Amino acid sequence: MLPDSRVITYLNDDMLAELVALVINKNCTLGILPHPMMKEARQGYGIAANMAQAIEDIVVADKPLKADLLLCNGRPVFNKVVIGDSLSLIAGSVAKSSFLGALEKVGRVFTKSQTYIPQAFTITSDNKPPLKTAALGIIAVLHGKSNILARQLLKDSYINDGRMHSLVLAPKSITQLIKFYIKSTFDTTKDTKLPSFIGHIKSRAMIIDSPEPFDYAQDNILMSAKGLELQVLEDAYNIIPGRNLNVEVQTGEPTEVYRVTKLPKGETYLQEIVAKPLSWIYHASTDEFRDLFVTLRENAKATSPYLTLMVLSTLLATLGLFSNSSPVIIGAMILAPLMAPIISMSMGVLRQDKKLTMGSAKTIGLGLLLSYLAAILLTLVTPLQTINGEIMARIRPNLLDLGVAILSGIAGAYAHARKEIAKTLAGVAIAVALVPPLSVSGIGIGWGDWEVFSGALLLFTTNLTGIILAGSCTFMILGFSPFHLARKGLLISLFIVILVSVPLGLGFMTMVRENNIMRSLNDYKVDDIVVRDVSVLRGGNPMVLDVRLVSDKVISNKDLLRVKQSIARKVGRDVQLEITISTKR
Repeated sequence: MLPDSRVITYLNDDMLAELVALVINKNCTLGILPHPMMKEARQGYGIAANMAQAIEDIVVADKPLKADLLLCNGRPVFNKVVIGDSLSLIAGSVAKSSFLGALEKVGRVFTKSQTYIPQAFTITSDNKPPLKTAALGIIAVLHGKSNILARQLLKDSYINDGRMHSLVLAPKSITQLIKFYIKSTFDTTKDTKLPSFIGHIKSRAMIIDSPEPFDYAQDNILMSAKGLELQVLEDAYNIIPGRNLNVEVQTGEPTEVYRVTKLPKGETYLQEIVAKPLSWIYHASTDEFRDLFVTLRENAKATSPYLTLMVLSTLLATLGLFSNSSPVIIGAMILAPLMAPIISMSMGVLRQDKKLTMGSAKTIGLGLLLSYLAAILLTLVTPLQTINGEIMARIRPNLLDLGVAILSGIAGAYAHARKEIAKTLAGVAIAVALVPPLSVSGIGIGWGDWEVFSGALLLFTTNLTGIILAGSCTFMILGFSPFHLARKGLLISLFIVILVSVPLGLGFMTMVRENNIMRSLNDYKVDDIVVRDVSVLRGGNPMVLDVRLVSDKVISNKDLLRVKQSIARKVGRDVQLEITISTKR
């Protein structure tokens, strides 16, 4: 082949690979026409599928492009090398296929033939030490300008920067894989951020070894090997790029990328996941479980700081309740340390760990005892016995309060399972559900008021059992216990929650009825008197209502009696009214 010559090819992928091997480091230029059997090279070099357009690109080209060449075990790669037979879901995920096609790919996950099994790999790149990891597969490309997957995920990628890109796919569950598939298929924001389970290596060369033979596809040709050597030849030959390549010239020294911190590592962890089908839900590793369990065992201990903060937070909450001050109550929630032993108890119930469960229960019980004593003593020395809005809100629990408890338990367990989340945030959520009703219950004892005590105690019990159940379920979903081990503890917790849900359901129905009453009485007219700002202070018979009466004349006692009788007839029961009178102006 003569130097400075221009060769126009019309070859399939295999024949073009043979030709490219001959022109490496030869000063000649290749112009490529779209052969029907040349799919990979056409994608890799952005060649137009239309013959007339491809010819036009060759004719009008000002000068050729000095291109790098990716070799896999010495054979040219035009588009991609895909290692592993389980990459079909991710490799085709960003093709923006039809909705039916997307559903078909997701449906394959549910078939018995589609099993996702991580395999052990040792990856050595440039001067980096060998990386031992486990992955579903690896995809290697020279650049990300034409390959659909790489274009979606890779930035700073060029055909002439002397580097290749390798993406290591290591999801922790099938659910995580499907989530990425759906996002990449239907998300139109073109977000190029790599998912957390994909490692990215940008290097000149790479060696990939495995203890067992693995399947791989080089430009869609299926092969098998125990090791691959990938190498980039810089400025290997001249080509005329197609119109779809979007050529950009690399400026400056190419950057190296070695983003592998999220990939599985550690001998113990790798032994747990290698050669086993990927689970639907992520199961925590031995190291993660051990670290969390050490933390939970420490949290289950009744330390002096815990008991001190329990007393102080209860005293602060009690003062806030007496003063009807939401900011003070919020401050008590931030101060309360209740989350730690309760989340430990959730794990103890889940794992049927009697030592952890009993230790947490003793710590919770001791903290509650001291808190009760503090709230009772403060109530006895405080000359206030008025049920204000903040206290009233804690003595009539309903199903909405159970919802708050469940969300708080989820937040607490999730925060403990994820190191990157500030646990104080979830601690406040749990304190919201527990500290105020605990204080109100103590106030009820100090007042000798059964309704206040029992209502607040029911709310506290609801929140405590709801948090424990939700925390246990969250830990199970996150993979910290198999269901067969967790079943007994979950059933007991669920049974208790169902028991307390009965009065909560009745309370919710009562709240709905009272809201209907308030809505029907607002702007209700009795002759020339208008009833406004209605609120229910207490249910039962008689019902205690707080109302504002608006009139343009003086309201007499006779008028008040008439209003009371009219309201009683409308709601269908006796009423007691706490009245504020306003005069129209």
